[in-house]
Amino acid sequence: MLTKKLPPLQRFLSLVSRTGESCRPTAKIQTIGALSCNPSLGGVGKGQLVREVDALDGLCGRAGDWAGIHFSILNRRKGPAVWGPRAQLDRQRYRTFIQSELLSTPRLTVLEGSVEELLLSETNPEEPGTHRVTGIRLANEGTPISASSVILTTGTFLSGLLFMGQSESPGGRIGDAPSSAGLSHTLRERLGLRVGRLRTGTPPRILKDSVDLSLAHLHPPDSVPTPFSFLNTHTRCKPEEQLPCYLTYTTPGVERVVKESLHLNCHIQQDAKGPRYCPSIESRVVRFPGRQHQVWLEPEGLTSDLLYPQGLSMTMPPDIQLRLIREIPPLQRAEIHTPGYGVQYDFVCPTQLSPALQVKSTQGLFLAGQINGTTGYEEAAAQGLWAGVNAARSALSMPPVALSRTESYIGVLIDDLVSRGVTEPYRMFTSRAEYRTSLRPDNADLRLTLKGFEEVGCVSPLRYQEAVRVRDSLQEAQAALQTLSLSSPKWRKALPDMRMSETKSTLLTGMDVLQYNDVTFEMLSSAFPESLSRHMEFAQRLKIEAVYKPHCDLQKKEIKRIQKEENMSLPQDIDYLTLPVSMSQEVREILDRVRPSTLGAATRLEGMTPAAIVHLLNYVRTAAQRERRNTKTPKGRERAGDVCKRGVLT
Repeated sequence: MLTKKLPPLQRFLSLVSRTGESCRPTAKIQTIGALSCNPSLGGVGKGQLVREVDALDGLCGRAGDWAGIHFSILNRRKGPAVWGPRAQLDRQRYRTFIQSELLSTPRLTVLEGSVEELLLSETNPEEPGTHRVTGIRLANEGTPISASSVILTTGTFLSGLLFMGQSESPGGRIGDAPSSAGLSHTLRERLGLRVGRLRTGTPPRILKDSVDLSLAHLHPPDSVPTPFSFLNTHTRCKPEEQLPCYLTYTTPGVERVVKESLHLNCHIQQDAKGPRYCPSIESRVVRFPGRQHQVWLEPEGLTSDLLYPQGLSMTMPPDIQLRLIREIPPLQRAEIHTPGYGVQYDFVCPTQLSPALQVKSTQGLFLAGQINGTTGYEEAAAQGLWAGVNAARSALSMPPVALSRTESYIGVLIDDLVSRGVTEPYRMFTSRAEYRTSLRPDNADLRLTLKGFEEVGCVSPLRYQEAVRVRDSLQEAQAALQTLSLSSPKWRKALPDMRMSETKSTLLTGMDVLQYNDVTFEMLSSAFPESLSRHMEFAQRLKIEAVYKPHCDLQKKEIKRIQKEENMSLPQDIDYLTLPVSMSQEVREILDRVRPSTLGAATRLEGMTPAAIVHLLNYVRTAAQRERRNTKTPKGRERAGDVCKRGVLT
């Protein structure tokens, strides 16, 4: 296994001891577990990935619970399916936990050194591929290291270049050298892989004592932290020990400084694509002039004297960075500890990978993380886990395994990468998953832990036993709720505070009643303690299961409808940029640029998400139905496209 950053290898440690000796070369052992950018974990879409990695016995969830200093559930005003578990982390605690776990793993050797090249040999004629990787060679080391499988997780280090103002230097992270040129040469020339170029950046770190936090908006953490790991009932950081975050905004002075210094910023002028959803402040000002932008001031640790200004990624010269941040009221006297900088790096076009994250043309070679065109710790951890699983299975002469996009966000991530590729750094969002009402953070253990133990082999017996207990307990509780079948008058008598129509006369089960907004499992348990009180441990999960059951059933029907409606015509005058449906700006721009003629053509566009296709199908069908009704009256003759543009759906 080759890595420059740890997050892709927060994975299947239980498999290491079963596959023989494993080796992990790394540039510096002391930087294992270093959080190169924001010291945070999770978020909307990303939190689902962390929960799924944990359900498959990966490390990052437990590390987050150990190192977290500010826990919050994002999107709580919306439904639980799109809640985003998130934590601000203590950098040192996170690094310590990860190093402790990794360095104590049996039969895993950690070597310090840079990989110079991949060792190639004759292919196995019984397997597909025109090349075979059989090991690595470290720089300045003559002795090769043989391996049945090799995983590359190079992060931003593959031919990495650092940018600050008009200067550039080799590197993948400040203070660290890039990967060896020989590795890039092997991928491009000897293996013939298509390689592209991406960029990212990081903000300056600011001395906390130089910031007037009284001028920013206080954002406290959740009063009761929610752990990432299904094995944890609480976090290491006590509720009262958590630190707050602060919100402030850019000013017209920020925009002025950016525009005056663009000629001194070579990174922003490069052709390499940067992250759409985490752009630099220079990119924001250029793309959205005249707007105010959020800046989050986040702690870097319980005892750290630094703040991380999320939203202020920048690559201008250090003196101009100082001018810029001092245009923001809380930062008027701020001092910079470490200036921000940009990074450009190579990535391998991920359509050259199989769903097992193995290079299709090369036996024994797996890729994970930013080398596949993604951005973020969570996306890297998910890929690292699955590449690790399949590399281990390959070493054991076992067939590869895949996760469907119908059963996990990891499946959505990998399917998007290998089937659609990337044109910019890929970030996970809940909108990318068409089955998101069933792919919730709360049920990742039921979706994946059992499969991880019974079919994949990456889950420990301890975690498996806990998942079986949870599954059986939930099934027992749901059966108890189903047996509570009462008429509406009897339900109103049992639950006086429930708002139920007096005209409703059908029998309702406990699961039906639990779907009501003002009914909780605690209320039902109080009314029927004999059958329900022993299930209080799962009160929230039972409420969520009841609420989402009809939505999950409907969603499955919608996906089947799409398969039948491929030839549906799409009106050519639809205004996709303002269409009032749930679509990301990225998808809207793709549809507006290409303007596909049919729904089937839309599904095959690079960058389109199945979830967007579902919303587009529903919208156009409803618009067409409205148009047909309108044509029955003289005043109602409108085109379907006009109906779509007016926003006929509620």
